[in-house]
This record gives sequence, structure tokens and C-alpha cells, in this order.
Amino acid sequence: MNKLTAYFTSIGFTGEALEKISEAIEVKTYKKNDFVVQEGKTSRHLGFVESGAFQYYVNLDGEEKTTYVNIESTFLASVMSFVSETPALENIRALNDGCLSLISRTNLKRLVEEIPSFKNFYINLLEFAVCGIDESRHDLIVLSAEQRYEKMLRKQPELLQQIPLQHLASMLGITPRHLSRIRNTIR
Repeated sequence: MNKLTAYFTSIGFTGEALEKISEAIEVKTYKKNDFVVQEGKTSRHLGFVESGAFQYYVNLDGEEKTTYVNIESTFLASVMSFVSETPALENIRALNDGCLSLISRTNLKRLVEEIPSFKNFYINLLEFAVCGIDESRHDLIVLSAEQRYEKMLRKQPELLQQIPLQHLASMLGITPRHLSRIRNTIR
């Protein structure tokens, strides 16, 4: 059983509903630097990280800017592209070898139509994603770099242990050197 199926079991899906969900899942492995989503191409899958870490980034003035990193047991999608079926404005790639459980947009729509509790799950997932994006945007505007780092320490300490510092710094909107200074003062 993959982790996504185990996740659906843990939140109460059983029997025929769980069987339909399991049949809709495609498990795919990725090598380091393989793309899950490429800027300019439409995202066609909702993913769940079985293993590895996956970086969201944009190219800005010839420089990669990491906007987020998904780690094991989290959902992954280029949300705007997936929902609106438009070209992605970002890239998502494997930071290391990893594995995703994928549900295509077609299968997801079918599950939403056939399983009322899956529809509720999907609405909750989208609401969670929108709130997370809104919170990140707010934090970048209102909080200092030190406050953003301290918040990440409190809310997502696993990211600090699993993600290279240059990506963490980019997510926080600072340079790796500034992140090192912050880490030394907060310890």
C-alpha cells in the first residue's frame, strides 16, 4: 500500500470508495532534477509525495527563486495551472530521487463526482492550499526575515532539516548569507 492510499484510509475512506481512489492513483518515480511541472506547460496531476523533496521555483533575471518545497507525505500541485488548466507560471522538480503518487485531473474530477466524501476532501485540500499561499504572501510583506525564520522553526521544523539552505533562504526571501547570520543569532 502506498502512503497516499494509507492516508485516505486514515481519514476514513474504506470499501468501494477506497478501491476507486486506489485505482485512480499512478505511482511515478523521479530522479534528481526531473521535472514534475514545467513553466509554460499545463499541470495535469495532483501529487502526493511518497518520498523525496520537490522544489517549486521560478526563474527571475537568470536566477532561480525557490517559492516552496514539498517533502514526504504532503500534497503537491501547481495549483493555479492544475485548477484553471492553464500553463504553469512555475517549475516543480525533484531535489533528490523521489516518488509521487499522482491523480490525473480527469480521474480527480471522476472521483469528485462519484464519491461525495472525496469532493469534501478536495475542497478542504484546495482551501488549505489557498490559505497557505495567502499566509506566505502576507508573511513576506509583514514579517521581518528573522520573524519568518522563527515562524518556520515553529510551524515547519522538518523543512529546516530536509531542505538545502539555499532553497530555505530563497523561500524566506533572503540570501543564504543572511540566513546563516539569522541562524547564528537565534540558536
